[in-house]
Amino acid sequence: MLLSYGALKAFLDGETMKNQWTIVLGAIAVGAVLPYVFPGPFPRHVMIMVLVYAILGTAWNILGGYAGQVSLGHAVYFGIGAYTSTMAFIVWRLNPWVGMVLGAVIAASVAILMGYPTFKLRGFYFAIATIALGEMFRILFVNWEWVGGAVGLEPPIIKGDRLMSMQFHLSKVPYYYILFIMFLCVLALVRVIERSKLGYYFRAVKDSHEAALSSGIDTTQVKLVAVAISAFITSMVGTVYAQYLLYIDPYVVFAGSISVKVCLVAILGGEGRLMGPFFGSVVLVLLSEYSRVLFGGTGRGIDLIIYGWLIVFVAAFQPRGILGLLGLKKQYAPEVMRKHA
Repeated sequence: MLLSYGALKAFLDGETMKNQWTIVLGAIAVGAVLPYVFPGPFPRHVMIMVLVYAILGTAWNILGGYAGQVSLGHAVYFGIGAYTSTMAFIVWRLNPWVGMVLGAVIAASVAILMGYPTFKLRGFYFAIATIALGEMFRILFVNWEWVGGAVGLEPPIIKGDRLMSMQFHLSKVPYYYILFIMFLCVLALVRVIERSKLGYYFRAVKDSHEAALSSGIDTTQVKLVAVAISAFITSMVGTVYAQYLLYIDPYVVFAGSISVKVCLVAILGGEGRLMGPFFGSVVLVLLSEYSRVLFGGTGRGIDLIIYGWLIVFVAAFQPRGILGLLGLKKQYAPEVMRKHA
């Protein structure tokens, strides 16, 4: 059954539709068979990276898109997840799934501790503070010998493909499905938040900090909840990424470019929109990966030039991102708004 553009637009706009579940289930079915439609190692790698940045962008969107706190330091939480699960595997032989939860809890705790003082800053000052904190963590891990320092870490290699150790040497497909399921769960969580009282608190803080305060909203607490959820999800992706590469170092997982790219996928796709980060991730990852293959070493940095032009284009012509370019609007359920008014 072919769905019209109007039906898809209504779904992405958040409107209640008779065939809404048809679209959802159809999209899930397409995503489930995609690795077998494009069976080569490189296309599968691209799909994995699209999901990595789609989840990271969705996590950033909770804080930056809905709550309006533009963070450029999300690589901190990504790196904490990667290092915690890897060190737990090396030192205590905890499987990465346990390490993933442990890293996510630590990342959320760090986010709250970092957020409490930095949320006293506004606008560009807050963004600059998150950049500084990101650099502090990168330098800390570069000089911390217990976690490998600048040399990095390699988790123990387990023979054969094992789900519990999250190591698959014969195929990239299991990594794709782990991330695909994570992406669906994160989308469901954000959808619930979006239509909940907490979601409206986020948007109230974003629209006007002073008005939210005057309405009796504890703005600091709301921001801390947003950053904790965002950090928790970001850290989980860091764990999967570490097992996918089977090698990490501070320059890989604490890189400032990760923070910028995570922010950019959400803004390009449409910040404050459920599916915005996914569309942004598709565009940016395809540009990055295929420009790297097309130009090789001679084109190093071409993707960054393209990113720069995209930022200029979005800022100048379509601040609402790709979904805005397609004519899709932000629309929140009026019945939920009335309920929580």
